[in-house]
Amino acid sequence: MAGTTGNYTLTYSESSKGFPSFYSYYPDMMIGMNNYLYSFKGGNLYRHNTNDNRNTYYGNFTASMMKSVFNDTPLENKLFKTINLESDTAWTGVFSSDQQTGGSIDASYFVQKEGDWFAFIRNTGTTPAGAAEYPLRSLNGISASASVNSAAPAAVEINFNVNTSIGSILSIGDTLYFISPAPAPPPAPPSPATPTLCGTVTAININLPAGVNQIVVDTSAGAIPPGQTDYFLFIKNQVAESHGILGHYCEFTLTNTDVTATELFAVKSEVMKSFP
Repeated sequence: MAGTTGNYTLTYSESSKGFPSFYSYYPDMMIGMNNYLYSFKGGNLYRHNTNDNRNTYYGNFTASMMKSVFNDTPLENKLFKTINLESDTAWTGVFSSDQQTGGSIDASYFVQKEGDWFAFIRNTGTTPAGAAEYPLRSLNGISASASVNSAAPAAVEINFNVNTSIGSILSIGDTLYFISPAPAPPPAPPSPATPTLCGTVTAININLPAGVNQIVVDTSAGAIPPGQTDYFLFIKNQVAESHGILGHYCEFTLTNTDVTATELFAVKSEVMKSFP
């Protein structure tokens, strides 16, 4: 078959009475003989199921991939927090829903518990965060700054008044955003301001008796605040402290790059109802 993302071969199983698999190889012709499958490609003859390296056809390797969806109680908004694989090895996963994208987990993040491979779903989102993501992520306000020292772009110092509590939630590795003060309001109500990515928090210096209440930011991937009294917000490190994927369903794609035989029996997730 010729698909929108390339050519593939669709197989039919007599035992399951269905089409269970798509294969990455796309031969010119196929024939079965003496309990073997033979195919022709580019004028060459190939015998299948005799190569020690799985998923390698005509000298090209393609990773195993399966795609499915968790869709119980489709009318409820849910948090998909974990992924469990009943498998003899871990797989890499990518997750998305009707409300969030960017969820992922590397095979190295899995740990084996009671025979299953277990991991928390990380939702990395996008950087900078899109406008549709702000209500769905851990976006926390701090306050307007007292001054900004931008002498070194990789270590911009954001200073706050000593009576401003930066809070214990903020930590190194979080992403800082700012909103510049709005100009004088026009006759019509102004539209909501969009936060601008400042950078990654590299240090938090607090010594209130000495008048120090400061956040140090690496702005290499962001922007230096243009003013001295911008309002600052932050988002927690989504890989380290993700709450999973939020949505009515969770679509997932699992990928495995092993060249040896591996089995995947079932995929499970810990799901809880979301209460806004």
